[in-house]
Amino acid sequence: MDYIIKLAFVLLIFVYSWFFQIQNQEWDMLRSMLKDANNIAVHDASQELNESARAQGRLIIDPAGAFATFRQSLQANLGLDDGLSPLAGSRIQTQVKIVKFDIVDQSSGVTFPFLYEDSQYGITKYIQGPSVIAVIETAHPVLISRAKVQEAIIVPAVQEYKMND
Repeated sequence: MDYIIKLAFVLLIFVYSWFFQIQNQEWDMLRSMLKDANNIAVHDASQELNESARAQGRLIIDPAGAFATFRQSLQANLGLDDGLSPLAGSRIQTQVKIVKFDIVDQSSGVTFPFLYEDSQYGITKYIQGPSVIAVIETAHPVLISRAKVQEAIIVPAVQEYKMND
């Protein structure tokens, strides 16, 4: 009887460790997907230039167009609906939130290179030219419920134009 209790205890620890490892793999895969999609989306958004300013030799990113393109790119690359909730068949399990979308260009009066800092999301970068900065987040995948709630997955991305002197 003692042997069966020990075996059940070892089996319980094994199963718990197995689920914990699967949950960590799911977090890693999800973060990688979010990072790739965010990188693609900020790149797409940075392409939305104001053509009249561009004709005058200034790189100014159209804010409305850039945000719309950013959102559409996230939807297409992550399998999300218009509310950024996952569609059927998407690997994402919970809603994705755009927590920061920032444009730094010549219309804001900065001179490049420019030190961009955001301590809330841990972004510190010397920006060489007009840029789109975005941060997205989604809930941590949960396979094992615990007393401690896991922090959300937060993914930043920066896309910049490098100015030639």
